[in-house]
Amino acid sequence: MTAIFWWAIFPYITIGIMIVGVLYRYAFRQMSWAAPSTEIFEKKWLRIGSPLFHWGIVFAFIGHLMGMVIPKGFYEFLGITDHLYHIGAIYGGGLAGLMVVVGLVILLIRKITIDRVRVHATFADFFTVISLLIVAGMGVYMTLIYNTTVVEYEYRTTIGPWFRSLFVFQPNYQLMETVPLIFRIHVISAFALFASIPFTRLIHFYSVPLKYPLRAPQQYRSRSGFKRKGL
Repeated sequence: MTAIFWWAIFPYITIGIMIVGVLYRYAFRQMSWAAPSTEIFEKKWLRIGSPLFHWGIVFAFIGHLMGMVIPKGFYEFLGITDHLYHIGAIYGGGLAGLMVVVGLVILLIRKITIDRVRVHATFADFFTVISLLIVAGMGVYMTLIYNTTVVEYEYRTTIGPWFRSLFVFQPNYQLMETVPLIFRIHVISAFALFASIPFTRLIHFYSVPLKYPLRAPQQYRSRSGFKRKGL
């Protein structure tokens, strides 16, 4: 019964909360949709931590798609051996994970130590960074430590098929019963994080700035030397 709840019911509960919450926030609280910039309060550490985190998330997301959505048989069809795949996952996934973790640590320290940033940070802001840090930290541990010192766990034959089974509403929860504990905690934490999206600034995850590179350039003019008439 426990396995049924965690692997056949809980994922749909969290995704349902996320979908309903996102729709509600978009319909009734659009003014709170964006994540306000704190660059005006501190720039040095933000310019290091923010790009590391955001690019790391992009690479990690792509890596998860490659491991969870693409079946193992597709890689075999391409001639990619299990060993070669895991080498790429360790180096590529490890690098992406480290970028996320280091970026989050910098952002968290910045929120704590910079007074002007801290006073504008809410509980949800700290919750978001710490939750992301926990989930990403587990991912880095599994990729760089567990897979290299314990065993190269083949999640493409368990977690991957289970994850894909959720999309056809036939969750094969039995596949998750033999998955190592750290992997199961990572998955549960990730789904719980999805459920928190509507209540935090992670909501801007759904505002991908696709038009940003094509926007018209904005011109700024310095006010130095400006003199008001009559003065």
